[in-house]
Amino acid sequence: MPITAKGLATRQRIVEGAATHLRGGEPGRVTLDDIRAITGTSKGQLFHYFPGGKDELLLAVAVFEADRVLDDQQPHLGALTTWAAWLRWREALVTRYRAQGAHCPLGSLLAQAGGTPGASEVVRTMLAQWRTHVAAGIEAMQATGEVRAEVDASRTASAFIAGIQGGVQVLRSTGSVEDLEAVLDTLIDYLRGPESPTTC
Repeated sequence: MPITAKGLATRQRIVEGAATHLRGGEPGRVTLDDIRAITGTSKGQLFHYFPGGKDELLLAVAVFEADRVLDDQQPHLGALTTWAAWLRWREALVTRYRAQGAHCPLGSLLAQAGGTPGASEVVRTMLAQWRTHVAAGIEAMQATGEVRAEVDASRTASAFIAGIQGGVQVLRSTGSVEDLEAVLDTLIDYLRGPESPTTC
């Protein structure tokens, strides 16, 4: 029997409530009683929408957070076709993670991936989509001659994603976005190259 619109809204409220809770705590220690308390739902409701229990709920949270990681970067991430666009993306990332501080969805998602069945695949899919967007931006800039043809778009996109993840983890530990800014600025400078125009 399909879930009604009201049921979908209830399920989404549970997922979002669990996500908010997980961002501020330790994913491995969350219990269904915690989720019931913060979302105001009964045990029967939880198992109605998540018959697989905690693992199914955490997987739904992982999907929610993965979508949020990418959605938070739009429309900039999908339009990396000028230097101005790259700088807007850079600014959007830094602003978002500065505001989130230690409680960022990316950090929460990566923390969950280790112990939740299916979550690792969600993470891999999200990272692959992220790399694809960045690589497409690099290729678009190569097509207009703004980025050197010899730059490996796929590997450079992977460096961006790994660097951003590292910067976010430092931010979660120290509260500083300096490392995140440094990696973004360094990689964008690499794309520009020594002979690339510096105007936006």
